[in-house]
Amino acid sequence: MHASEGVRAVAVARSVAASLGLPADEAAVLHDSNKLTLRLLPADTLARVAPADDQVAEFEVGLARQLTEAGCPVGALDPRVEPRGYERDGFVVTLWRYYAPTAGEVTPAAFAGALARLHAGMRELDVPAPRYTERVERAQRFLADHARTPGLAPADRALLQETLRSTAEWIAARGAPEQLLHGEPHPGNVLATAQGPLFIDWETCCRGPAEFDLAHAPEEVGAHYPGVDVELLRRCRLLVLAVITVWRWDREDLFPDGRRMGEEWLARIRAAAGRE
Repeated sequence: MHASEGVRAVAVARSVAASLGLPADEAAVLHDSNKLTLRLLPADTLARVAPADDQVAEFEVGLARQLTEAGCPVGALDPRVEPRGYERDGFVVTLWRYYAPTAGEVTPAAFAGALARLHAGMRELDVPAPRYTERVERAQRFLADHARTPGLAPADRALLQETLRSTAEWIAARGAPEQLLHGEPHPGNVLATAQGPLFIDWETCCRGPAEFDLAHAPEEVGAHYPGVDVELLRRCRLLVLAVITVWRWDREDLFPDGRRMGEEWLARIRAAAGRE
């Protein structure tokens, strides 16, 4: 968030928590992107704050409740308050259980096992969600809008457009089964806790092959996931790389060091296309 917006978001989160009987004298920022994630003390609750016009709080809360009830490895909502979004002063706040991090990173085997359990639980849910292809279409629209992605050189723009088109067509032709997915289960959305790896952040939930989720995980994870289609996973990784590269060239992107990452990812896509 922009600095001024972030200050307001922190104040709103503290106010909402206090009104629900959760004292929030201190607020530590854990993550800052399109949403602000805060640890509120002394109540020790996790608050996620989003602008009211850019949030899917009810969807996230509802899905998290269903996944928790199904025994999936997910971060739970704070049981001390009603599970819903709390709207105030232009923001929506959701409150979650805070998990103290454990020492060390999640191993590839543990990551894969937890993701497989999450997918198994998701297959049992009837939840409406967009297909992964909507992200591809959005990225293509950004590429077609030169004013939205002004920094791209013509050759790189064409490369990204072709990579998105051809890779998405290949994946569709593969005809792999599709299911409800997390959408972005990268390491930033996986907590290392005493209970094992727990997945968080459901705003990117979508439908697609399991390999699309795996494409967001570290490469070593794929080797431990049961029944993975290795070639499909390779293509999904390329598709995801092309999509997130487009986001880094968006003139409105606020990702820290985003342009440097965009340059690095473009180089990887050029190499994959044999242009270097």
